Amino acid sequence: MEVTVNKTLDAKGLACPMPIVRTKKEMTNLEPGQVMEVQATDKGSTADIKAWAESTGNQYLGTVEDGDTLKHYLRKATAEEEKPEKNHPYVTSLDELAKQIEGNEKMTVLDVREPAEYAFGHIKGAINIPLGELEQRFEELNQADDIHIICRTGSRSDLAAQKLTGKGFNNVKNVVPGMKDWTGPTEKSH
Repeated sequence: MEVTVNKTLDAKGLACPMPIVRTKKEMTNLEPGQVMEVQATDKGSTADIKAWAESTGNQYLGTVEDGDTLKHYLRKATAEEEKPEKNHPYVTSLDELAKQIEGNEKMTVLDVREPAEYAFGHIKGAINIPLGELEQRFEELNQADDIHIICRTGSRSDLAAQKLTGKGFNNVKNVVPGMKDWTGPTEKSH
């Protein structure tokens, strides 16, 4: 497969949210219609980049695996295609989530990290549906539930919250900053 690339971004070795942060920054240097190759090793980067492109109007062309490196291809949107980047408006803190868990409040904690991330430490009772699988698995969730979405930093969970809201879920909160700063109890499933 031959793809004409105008810019190559090396994001190998970076964890979420850094591949997206770097992609956003470099995308501003491209002309509409130009293609960027983002090289990453973070397995979650495929879902992250695909969701980000969809939310901004940029075109996700696809991903090719080259050994341990994922090569993501993005086409910069034209002015007509571009969408303003937005965040999910309903956010909760780790402290607030911890209080609700301690108070045994009825809620669903949805962890949208990759299975390996989830396996090495997650909030007890959390449901794991990786961001990249959410589109096919959202029916596993109850639209009437109070859903708190968490990832490692708050970036993937923001995209997931927007996806669920778009599917008609009304009680969705993004938990920030995410599991990297969670000090509450966790369980492992490996």
